[in-house]
Amino acid sequence: MTYRTPKSLRSAALALGVTVLLAGCAGPNPRDPYEGFNRAMFSFNDTVDTYALKPAATAYRNVLPNFVQTGVNNFFGNLADAWTGVNNLLQGKGEAGMSDVTRFALNSTLGIVGLFDIASEAGLQKHKEDFGQTLGTWGVPSGPYLMLPLLGPSTVRDTVALPLDIKGDIWAYKEPVYIRNTGTAIRVVDQRANLLNATSLLEDAALDRYEFIRDGFLQRRESQIHPDDGDAPRKSKKDDSAEIDAKPAAVPVAAAQSSAPVSSESAPKELNSGAPAAATASQ
Repeated sequence: MTYRTPKSLRSAALALGVTVLLAGCAGPNPRDPYEGFNRAMFSFNDTVDTYALKPAATAYRNVLPNFVQTGVNNFFGNLADAWTGVNNLLQGKGEAGMSDVTRFALNSTLGIVGLFDIASEAGLQKHKEDFGQTLGTWGVPSGPYLMLPLLGPSTVRDTVALPLDIKGDIWAYKEPVYIRNTGTAIRVVDQRANLLNATSLLEDAALDRYEFIRDGFLQRRESQIHPDDGDAPRKSKKDDSAEIDAKPAAVPVAAAQSSAPVSSESAPKELNSGAPAAATASQ
């Protein structure tokens, strides 16, 4: 007959206590209370990306000359500068806002409708702001994390801001409609092509890609709205691409999932946008 020693009893009690404690802590992530829905949308987006968007982006990158891809990226990035300027002004960043307006005017004229980014060569820094960031600057909380179908990572606040971001996208008013839709498709594929290397790295590095993307997006989004040093210049999209983030907002499907919200500009070769590219296409 075996008798338990006081030490073994204490160990058993400790193990039981830890089990009860962990059970009590179990529950939904307060930042991601809709995780079930979000994971389903993540899986849907990933499937669309795997069988449609990624193959198209791979062909685009392999077939088109680099200067053509650069021109496409610059063109849509120049359009996004206009909405970025509006948001910088709404956030009280007068100097940055006027710089964005100047960038747009310079590239739209001397840069031949934005095909050439001569403003950057002239020393005018590129920014990236959307209305979700503006609401955050005004003190509106982000709310829970959301994975939007086709559009990728977002938050409740950014989702509410999305309609105005779409309205702020100059390309949304392009006529005739078939040219607008064609341009939108090219923009989406171009953005996804810029993310091919980042997504390959992500697939190799992340054990749970959903959590990796969610946590990276939320952290990066917070840093965009509340930078550690308010006097430090905002990073350009090229700087952001080195971090790997998703949002929104401008890149649909897994392109947005690969990092933080990506823009239609020189997005990470990621997480953009003034407005979600896919949403600007007329039905």
